[in-house]
Amino acid sequence: MARMHARRKGRSGSKKPLSTTAPTWVTYKPEEVEVLVVKLAKQELSTSLIGTILRDSYGIPDVEIITKKKISQILEENKLSPQIPEDVTNLIKRAESVKKHMALNKKDMVSKRGLQLIEAKIKRLVDYYKAKGVIAENWQYKASEEAK
Repeated sequence: MARMHARRKGRSGSKKPLSTTAPTWVTYKPEEVEVLVVKLAKQELSTSLIGTILRDSYGIPDVEIITKKKISQILEENKLSPQIPEDVTNLIKRAESVKKHMALNKKDMVSKRGLQLIEAKIKRLVDYYKAKGVIAENWQYKASEEAK
């Protein structure tokens, strides 16, 4: 499948192993893993960062294999899920970073085009999440006026 904003094909990424059972060396029980997820979420960490910390610090390779639930499902059950999904939040942070760069470098037209592409991605994702009911219908992303 081709990329949306480039004239090249995509590269295949790494795939997760197909194992459906927890490795024998994991000593954590599902309840303990859920407690760890909730503890890390209360520190206001993102779901991907929670998964990385559990993998690197606690030796838990995959939360879903052990608990039969994804990290986001555990957070929803404990009413700790963020209002805006993580991918939209990351794109908004990226757009803010490019806006700061554009304020210092007004003639950088390549960054201006990149900002337009980022904001288009944000708009498409927000429309998708509104249709799915993840984001409230009245939520809006304010695009930058000076970059247009």
